[in-house]
Parts: sequence; C-alpha cells; structure tokens
Amino acid sequence: MNNKPVFDYPLFAMGFRAFFALAGLSALALIALWNAMANGSLHLDNYYPAIQWHAHEMLLGYSVAVIAGFLLTAVRNWTGMQTANPDQLAALCFLWIYGRVLPFYSELVPDVFIAAVDFAFLPALTYFISKPLLKTGHYKNLIFTGLLLLLTVANGLIHAQILGFSETGVMLGLDMLVAIIVMMILVIAGRVFPFFTERGLSGVICIRNPGLDIVTIVISMTVFVLMMLDVSGILLALVALAAVVLNVMRVSGWYDGRIWFVPLLWVLYVGYGWLILGFVMLALSAYALVLPAVALHAFTVGGIGILTLGMMARVALGHTGRALKTSNVMAIAFLLINLAAIMRVLFPAILPAWYGGFVLVSTYAWLAAFSLFAFYYLPILVAPRSDGEPG
Repeated sequence: MNNKPVFDYPLFAMGFRAFFALAGLSALALIALWNAMANGSLHLDNYYPAIQWHAHEMLLGYSVAVIAGFLLTAVRNWTGMQTANPDQLAALCFLWIYGRVLPFYSELVPDVFIAAVDFAFLPALTYFISKPLLKTGHYKNLIFTGLLLLLTVANGLIHAQILGFSETGVMLGLDMLVAIIVMMILVIAGRVFPFFTERGLSGVICIRNPGLDIVTIVISMTVFVLMMLDVSGILLALVALAAVVLNVMRVSGWYDGRIWFVPLLWVLYVGYGWLILGFVMLALSAYALVLPAVALHAFTVGGIGILTLGMMARVALGHTGRALKTSNVMAIAFLLINLAAIMRVLFPAILPAWYGGFVLVSTYAWLAAFSLFAFYYLPILVAPRSDGEPG
C-alpha cells in the first residue's frame, strides 16, 4: 500500500511554508482590492459590507494565516510530533482560501454556506494544534488553544450579525479580534524575543520575568476590555498608560543596543514599539485628542503588520536551514512597512486634512513591502531545505 501523501511537495512539508506564502500573497491581494474598492474603481458583490470585509480579511485572512503558520510549526518543535501531514495541511490551506474567495460569490452561494466555510477554519486549526499538545502534556501551551477559540467566538459574532441573528455582533467581534491577536503577539513575544536576541547577538543574556509578563498581558487586555465596554475618560487613559509603562519595562529586559545592526531583530522591536504607541494613542483617544481609528491602525498596520512580517522573515530562514541574515531586499521591506505605518497613523494624527493622501502613500508602501517579501521568500518557501534536512 502506498502511503505517500498526495501533496508531497516542500510547500506542504511544514505549516510555516504554505501559510506564510498565503499570508504574503494575501497581504498584496487584499490591500490592492481594498484600495480599488475604496476609491470606487472596482465594485464587487460581497457577503460582507465593504469596510467590514476589509477589517475581517486583514485580521481573519492575513493575520490568521501568519498565526497558523507559526503555531503549526512551533507546536511541532515543542512536542516533537507532527501537527498536520502534507495532505491535512493542504486541506487547511484550501479551507482558508475558500473562506477568502466565497464571499465574492454571495449572489450564487447561500450566506450560511459562506459563513460556515469561513467559520470552520479556526476550529480545524485548533484541533491540529491541540492534539499534539495534549498527547505530550504541554499543557502550558494550551493558552494558544484558548486564544484560537476566542478568535473563533469573535468570528462567530461577526457572522451572527451578517446572517441576521444579532444586531451588534460585527463591531464587538472585530474589536475582539484585534485584542486577541495583540494578546497572542504579546504572549509569543515573551517566548521568542529573548531567544532570538540571544541567538542573534553574542554574549547577551536577556532578563526573563514571568511575573511581569503576566501583569503586562493582563493590564494590556484590560485596556481592550474597557474599550469594548465603551469606557473612556480617565479610567481608560490611566489603564492604557499603565500598559505603556509595563510593556516598556518588559521590553527593556530583552533589549540590547546592538539590535539596530541586525534587521531581523530591530524589525521585531520596532513592531513591539508600535503596539506600545497604540496604547499611547488609546490614552489620547480617551480625551478625543486623536481619533480611535488612529490608535486602531497603530495596533494593526504598525504592531501586527510589522511584527508579522518580521516573524515570517526570521522563522522562514531558520526553518529552511538558511543563515539568519536578512538580505538588503528585506531590509528595504522592513523600512517600507514602517513607512506604511507612519503614513497611516502618525501623519493623519498630525495633519488630518491630508488624510486621503497619507492613506494612499501608506497603501503603496505596504504593497511595496510585501511585494519584496513575496519576491524574496516565495522561492525559499517552495524549495527543499538548503541543508538537505526534512522540513
């Protein structure tokens, strides 16, 4: 009997390969489509209202693809067990793709079916992540199972309103998605930032403080809970500022000035800095000094966008047997995605009258950054490991 997988290709050897490729391509396609839809040059029938489609797809399309690639790979490393074989991984990828494509066929396909396909991805991913963790007793890492289930609930709230089962689910669901993805990044940062820093710089010993980690994540989450409860004023401002202080203290224990000579490190620290700036912006928004949308995009374009690009760049090199040294192409990509965040967050806050122009520059900078990522990393992701090892 031949047990050879149908999808026996390097692209499906490990989770990071297929899902980082999908994430990079979707970062281009989703923003290009959104730009065309926003300026009125393209109209497409869609299951989601336009602005909700943009938010849903950047969070549950692009961001979740990066999360899937990271977790499928990380859990395999933690447990020594395969998370998904090549055929299962291909099935997960097709499920993710169908979730992105079907909304444009809302005139032909029942809404319930579109919702069911999109909704199914996160529970399926949770299954493949949880199985090896439970079998090997890695119970502390089940926090990621919990976070994936919370993402599932948030997605369910969005679909519930679109399908007519509730009246307020979409905004709550989108706010939950941002909050949970940021929390997931903060948890992962505590695991990988010290490790990456010590690996990338000789003689560095990062300070790990589990107690500070827990307090920082709890306070940061509290900020988002207050925001979702429509709490503003002094309470939101004080808790947001506490999150700023705690996150700065946390990062300072890992920081070494030499990171600025290593693009694979500084991009991660700068991305974390955008998350901290997001909390600053939320404190300012509590007194209407900046628009809440500015704070939102500090977290999304700045924090999530920059950190996910940096993580994909670092993880893909390490797990394909290549030297952990970035190319000039990716160093430029890191600068471009920071330019996208600056144009989407800082300049609109300072000069709101020029908002449209800044957003356009931000869009092109984002597209340029991910074009470089696709150009450099797609050949790496579809090719066998350079050292001949499996994976």
